[in-house]
Amino acid sequence: MKRFVAAAVVIVLLALVSLFIGVGNVSWNSLFSPSPDERALQVLVISRIPRLLAVILVGMSLGVAGLLMQMLARNRFVEPATAGTAESASLGMLTATVLAPQLPVLGKMLVASGFALAGTALFLLILKRIPLRSVLVVPLVGLVLAGVIDSVTTFFAYRFDLLQSVNAWTTGDFSTVLRGRYELLWVTLGLTCCAYVAADRFTVAGMGESFTTNLGMRYSRIVALGLVIVSMVTAMVVVTVGMIPFLGLIVPNVVSLFMGDNARRSIPWVAVCGAGFVLVCDVIGRVVRFPYEIPGATIAGVMGSVLFLYLLLRRDARVG
Repeated sequence: MKRFVAAAVVIVLLALVSLFIGVGNVSWNSLFSPSPDERALQVLVISRIPRLLAVILVGMSLGVAGLLMQMLARNRFVEPATAGTAESASLGMLTATVLAPQLPVLGKMLVASGFALAGTALFLLILKRIPLRSVLVVPLVGLVLAGVIDSVTTFFAYRFDLLQSVNAWTTGDFSTVLRGRYELLWVTLGLTCCAYVAADRFTVAGMGESFTTNLGMRYSRIVALGLVIVSMVTAMVVVTVGMIPFLGLIVPNVVSLFMGDNARRSIPWVAVCGAGFVLVCDVIGRVVRFPYEIPGATIAGVMGSVLFLYLLLRRDARVG
């Protein structure tokens, strides 16, 4: 408990630092002086606070979605970005944009969720049909499937002159987050809470279909619930800010090193560590080339790839 409180305090400190980083002059003195700067207050309320909330919500929800994916696929190297889920959501967004351009954001999100659900279900179906002789086969299958879906998306995006939009959906960038354009992400918090409520069922499902059935639980229903949560979270993140690579892969693996495979114990830690990971990436992206900004997804890709190689080599060393 003390470690969790310490981690939460670190997140709060990072959040405070994030509020005062940027081109706009927002400082403690400008906000709390006897005559506060009205422009600084507007920047804080309209841009900085919504951006901070979006960063935290994305980090929490994607981290938990990655944990659920790993339990459903029973593989530590799977996440929405390596199972075709994010690419399927992008294809759904493209489909909605081309066929129903006047559809509201919520409607496009529902279409993207449906495509993400279908793509993830297809991934799990493929896993049932092929022999899995190595833990690395599963993410390789996911990457191949994601590549095929991404190729289809890119082809039609090129035909309809929407490549720039597709790039925005696949590259997480918080610089465009403003008040009124991120509120959909609050739904991901509710989905994260649903995952925590059903955490014990996901833990059992992670032990296999036979084990789950022997305990009197319906494995198919648990998998369906997990798929719905993962697909909706992924779709909302893609629609709002774009995808963050490696988040759902790295954070659950790091947490499992000291918390084990119990979902009820792990989900709060995954949520906190996910928020911290995205916050660190966002802050680094804003200060490395100040006053210019590097997208948070780019920083996450660099840091995540290094951590992924470490986890991969560590797992191979332990297996050997």
